[in-house]
Amino acid sequence: MVLAIDIGNTNIVIGCFEGDEILFVERVSTSLGATDLEYASIIRTAMQIHSLEPSDLDGAIISSVVPTLTSTVKRAIEKYAHTSAMVVGPGIKTGLRILIDNPAQLGSDLVVSAVAAINSYSVPLIVVDMGTATTYSVIDRHKSYVGTLITAGIGISAEALASATSQLPHVAFDTPSRVIGKNTQESMNSGIMYANAAAIDGICSRIEAELGEKCSVIATGGLAGIVSYLCEREVILDDALTLKGLMLIYNKNKSN
Repeated sequence: MVLAIDIGNTNIVIGCFEGDEILFVERVSTSLGATDLEYASIIRTAMQIHSLEPSDLDGAIISSVVPTLTSTVKRAIEKYAHTSAMVVGPGIKTGLRILIDNPAQLGSDLVVSAVAAINSYSVPLIVVDMGTATTYSVIDRHKSYVGTLITAGIGISAEALASATSQLPHVAFDTPSRVIGKNTQESMNSGIMYANAAAIDGICSRIEAELGEKCSVIATGGLAGIVSYLCEREVILDDALTLKGLMLIYNKNKSN
């Protein structure tokens, strides 16, 4: 059994897989100030909830876009499971052909999600990852990563709206009951949710026009489950996409 951890700016995804089977996926808030002991406790709690023990683990793999936390979480894994963790980065085989100006600049989270999407869905495809930023990763019919589009995430947009105005409050992210809001909170929630759903519809259509063909669209990330259902086009929701990618990359490199 292998422990897989994806460190994002807002959330950390923790999961385990055995062979090709994903055993669990959990999300926790990213804490820049947390120590390796605190992260070890978080990992232990996630494992215990699913009745798993550190002795069950044969290895671990980390993907991270927060460099200051990578070594902390790596030490946490070593402290909890007494095993070293593979880190997605230079020297790790992914099998992904990256056709951008500087492939080294591509975030490991985007690499991992692209690897999983190519393995599970028909190409060409677009991976919409709704995290701190919302990213659109584009893979062409030859399974090559050809580029990315990056926009502000839902949380950032909502925070900016509430912070820059004197009378608009912070709102919870819920599935709107209607498009036209009847009060301030309802209006803001509907505006935020439908604006992002419409952005997915519109941006994906423009990407398809540039590629000259229809694409599979896969949504992942913390708020993808709410927004994807509001889209007018078909969007495949895959909450475990990152974990699937980590599983594939681990298996590709475990004999090295």
